[in-house]
Amino acid sequence: MHPAYFQTHFISRDGIEDWPERFVIITAYATTGETWPVSRNEARNQELEAVLQDRGHWMRAITGHSPETKHMEPGWAVELDWEEGCALGDQFKQDAIYVVDGDALSVTYCDERRALVPVGMFRDRLTPF
Repeated sequence: MHPAYFQTHFISRDGIEDWPERFVIITAYATTGETWPVSRNEARNQELEAVLQDRGHWMRAITGHSPETKHMEPGWAVELDWEEGCALGDQFKQDAIYVVDGDALSVTYCDERRALVPVGMFRDRLTPF
């Protein structure tokens, strides 16, 4: 698993008081190790947003970022079962997604290697914007 997955922090404009107990964090930007034009990243993010809105689940915008490299990637916190999140991540060509259960943050591959790998505490990695 890419080491950056264990260094990721999150920024959200929304307070987390009304957030569900369990949700996934998913993006649609370039797959780890690939570089896409900004226009493609933004288009894929809009497609993912539309798919999530059509499903009617609770969702909030959230941005993953690296404190070391300053890389930022907009995405979505959405109330989905983690396996459904993995399937959606795979559909959007993602290597992995994050899973939050209570305050426990895990990461999992989206492909056949799916398994929750502990990362740390979600609230320790969240910065309100």
